[in-house]
Amino acid sequence: MQAINDFILAAAGQPWVLLIVLACCFIDGFFPPIPSESVVVGLAAVASTADVPNPWLLMAIAALGAFTGDNTAYLIGRGVGIRRWQWMRGPRMQRAFRWAGRELRKRPASLILVARFVPIGRVAVNLTAGATHYSHTRFVALTVLSASLWASYSVAIGLFFGQWFEENHLLGAAIAIVCAIVLGIIVDIVITRLRGRIPEPLAEE
Repeated sequence: MQAINDFILAAAGQPWVLLIVLACCFIDGFFPPIPSESVVVGLAAVASTADVPNPWLLMAIAALGAFTGDNTAYLIGRGVGIRRWQWMRGPRMQRAFRWAGRELRKRPASLILVARFVPIGRVAVNLTAGATHYSHTRFVALTVLSASLWASYSVAIGLFFGQWFEENHLLGAAIAIVCAIVLGIIVDIVITRLRGRIPEPLAEE
């Protein structure tokens, strides 16, 4: 176990770790299986007791990756729409796209801000915003804020839970990641229930 902790500590202090964070947060903007939250939260948990990587730098890199990923998804939606590829045409994604389209017409600012915290939700919203030609200028401004809030939230979770496990970085990171996943599920459930209260649009919409 000590060897694992030493390895985690050594890896966390390497510059390439931040490049991995940037890449994960970027790709996660349009490909939800990438666990960007887990990477950020886990490293923040290590940083809470080991001081590497620098939490402020970690937060900035995560926010930059999230921002570029969200805007890449917007451009993909604007360029190819929301039915081009098979994964887009699945029932779950199509329901998410229909919901995102409705909500973007009614409350775009709050939707874009909240959706960043839900993996599938943010992809659906970002792609739909592009496909419906939502103002890119406004989208950029909102994603600067949403990415910053998401990165701050993720790092804060890691720092909070990681501080209790100074002698076991692996356990601290694992518990912080689990807590972040649980909180993410709660947010997803709340949004899903709110979405369920809104009547489904006609199939032609």
